[in-house]
Amino acid sequence: MDKGVLATALGSPAPFGQSQFAFMRGNAFEAKVKADGGAELLRLLYEGLGGSSPAPGPDVATPDLSAAGPEGRAARTALALREATAAGGWALLDHPMLALEVAGSPAYLEPDAVVVHPDGRWTVVEIKSFPMIDASADASKVGAAARQAAVYVLALERVAAVTEGADVGQRVLLVCPKDFSNLPTASVVDVRKQRAVTRRQLARLTRIEDIAAGLPEGTTFDPACPSEELDAAVAAVPPAYAPECLAACELAFHCRAKSRAEGAVETLGRSVRGELGGLTTVAGVLAAAAGKEGDPADPTVAALRRAAALRAEALESAAVLRADAREAASVAGAGTPEGAAACR
Repeated sequence: MDKGVLATALGSPAPFGQSQFAFMRGNAFEAKVKADGGAELLRLLYEGLGGSSPAPGPDVATPDLSAAGPEGRAARTALALREATAAGGWALLDHPMLALEVAGSPAYLEPDAVVVHPDGRWTVVEIKSFPMIDASADASKVGAAARQAAVYVLALERVAAVTEGADVGQRVLLVCPKDFSNLPTASVVDVRKQRAVTRRQLARLTRIEDIAAGLPEGTTFDPACPSEELDAAVAAVPPAYAPECLAACELAFHCRAKSRAEGAVETLGRSVRGELGGLTTVAGVLAAAAGKEGDPADPTVAALRRAAALRAEALESAAVLRADAREAASVAGAGTPEGAAACR
């Protein structure tokens, strides 16, 4: 079920998405990077990650990865990777299809490119349309690209595990426009940390069949159902909303409305939720800060009460300063001719 369709049926459509202009610009930049058999891409990769291998020449392999359906394309990609590794030369796989198990079900992923080195190393290439200015790009965008590439690395490792001589590189190539031009430049990004975090997160995910087993009998997510029935079905799966969801999930606005109605602290962000310990609602946090609820021995409660006391002290000081300023202004006004006339 498409979450965007489900969100629309619930009355909370996600009013966002990549603009057509940004989409076309990204496609045009990627086409430029991959032109002439990927010559520019391979040049950038060799400069950053070439190692001791000979430079790629005009004989770089570019296998055909077309097949029926995502499962067929993933199988064809795995075969192409094995053949390229056995051949011992450079190979460029354009938009390969990779498979990764997520919560017990296969998820199909499509990186921009994967390059096979003569020594059997596989490198993920991510092509983004945000600029690198003075060899530096926006940290948040680079971080997002690194997390995305780390997922591709994990998927590639499944194929490499059954491919003799293969090794998946833990450093990926990020290709972006240089400064304010449309000329490509590249940066090598180490994704070992992102890979480890993603692997742990995937291991902790609840399997889909376990979630389905806990749903009430007859639960359906058919958008054609009455809104009350559909809302109850969605509510049967506990949401894990955080502001970060707004950038990635079509159901985020629906989950945010529910989370706000319940006063859940997750609406303030995962980092805030982690700092508040056993306090799970905004009302509970405010009550603890006011000294109405909570164990004073709890470090979280003690910190909240200390913060509330500092806030009250700051507000009181600000009120005194404002009163002094008004009094000073009044005295100064009385000393002027206009002020004296006003007094008379």
